[in-house]
Amino acid sequence: MSDNLKKKTVNALKWSAVDRFGQQVVQFFIGILLARLLTPDDYGLIGMIMIFAALSFVLVESGFGQALIRKQNATELDYSSVFYFNIFTSILLYILLFFSTPYIAAYFNQPQLDLLGKVVFTALLFNALYLVHFAKMMKEMDFKSIAKVNLISTAISGLIGVIMAFSKFGVWSLVAQQVTFHFFRMIAYQLVVKWRPKLLFSFSVIREFWGFTLPILGTALLNVVFNNLYVFILGKHYQKKDVGYYTQANKLSETFNFSFQQILLGGTFSMFSQIQDDEMRFKRIFREITKKASIVSIPVMLVFIAIAHPFVYVLLSAKWLPSAPYFQLLCLASLFTPFYGLNISALNARGLSKQTFIIETSKKVLILLSVVVSFKFGVLIMLWGYAMASFIAYLISVVYIKRDITHYIKNQITDLFPAFTIGVLTAFPAYLLSFVITNNYLLISAQFVAVTIIYVLSVKVIQPELYTKTLDVAKEKLSFLRK
Repeated sequence: MSDNLKKKTVNALKWSAVDRFGQQVVQFFIGILLARLLTPDDYGLIGMIMIFAALSFVLVESGFGQALIRKQNATELDYSSVFYFNIFTSILLYILLFFSTPYIAAYFNQPQLDLLGKVVFTALLFNALYLVHFAKMMKEMDFKSIAKVNLISTAISGLIGVIMAFSKFGVWSLVAQQVTFHFFRMIAYQLVVKWRPKLLFSFSVIREFWGFTLPILGTALLNVVFNNLYVFILGKHYQKKDVGYYTQANKLSETFNFSFQQILLGGTFSMFSQIQDDEMRFKRIFREITKKASIVSIPVMLVFIAIAHPFVYVLLSAKWLPSAPYFQLLCLASLFTPFYGLNISALNARGLSKQTFIIETSKKVLILLSVVVSFKFGVLIMLWGYAMASFIAYLISVVYIKRDITHYIKNQITDLFPAFTIGVLTAFPAYLLSFVITNNYLLISAQFVAVTIIYVLSVKVIQPELYTKTLDVAKEKLSFLRK
């Protein structure tokens, strides 16, 4: 890796981490306040309507952002054409959704969803106005500006939600949080990115991008549908509170996992695209990222599984304890998610979007089969099926990485094994403490101390080079701050 590219990549990953973890820290504390002020029923309602909002966001973006990033010499015609296409798509979709909300409400037998949907879906219009601005910043690897925009938008929208929750607005607090996030994000991107669309449009540009974006769009739609499949099923066949418990558990599991995945995908896709033609370099960097990422993500997920019950109790209060087993199984399902996403990112960067579509389709078929077999037996059995489907899908992605990037399965297993060793050594003692300490506040405190000490020692013994390098970086930063 050239010094310049390496510097840009490191800086991109750093600010991508600031962005994702910063957002999650803000959302984490905002979420705690909202969960304590609102009810599982409130979260159940917003979970039902956000299925359709998420689908709409994907349709508006359509994968054109990634196409702009990947195109080496994108022109003003390219950017402007995509901008106007996004606007047209968002307006069309909002009109369709506006008249569909009564049917959505009827499906779930929740009349409130009619008006809730009409308001929530306005976020779609704001979203379309900044997608090209976001793509330009991604292409330039300006993750510092992206981080600032996202953190400010998250903080302001979260504060509005909390104020409304204190004022007893119930589920409307969550609606306001969703809509204002995209509104303030739109304003911020317009201010930060100086680009403005020209009066240019070409259908040929849209057609050119479709060859690349269509498989990505199909993959993204499948992701959204199947990520929300459980809410769709629970909302129809179970109570609102069950949807709320699942929604909260899913949010907790994604607090780390989704953020970590976004760091990998956000920071690496642009870099992978730049070195896509240098196979040896590509594989070396891919493997290095996998090894370093696993040392953090896998132990964290295993620890969450071990401390789930006291964690939920202390964080959200006793009323949310039924969500703890859901949280454990979602963490189990997420063990390989960052590396599955990294495999997908690598294939897309090499222009192998058709392969990623096949992989994602396979995953969805597995999930669908697990739901069909298990939904009558309760939420826990459904989530066990989801965990199994996610693991098998990761194995399928590994096979494609071996075939199309010639990165051998043995190497991938070898790269992840130290992380699993560290994770088990860290999580198991934390779990054993639950049999000794009964007070949840004392238990979670003891688990935190134990996890920190054992993790550091495990990394020092099993990955001494990484430990030494991390320690040197920390010393360097502390020295800089003292000056």
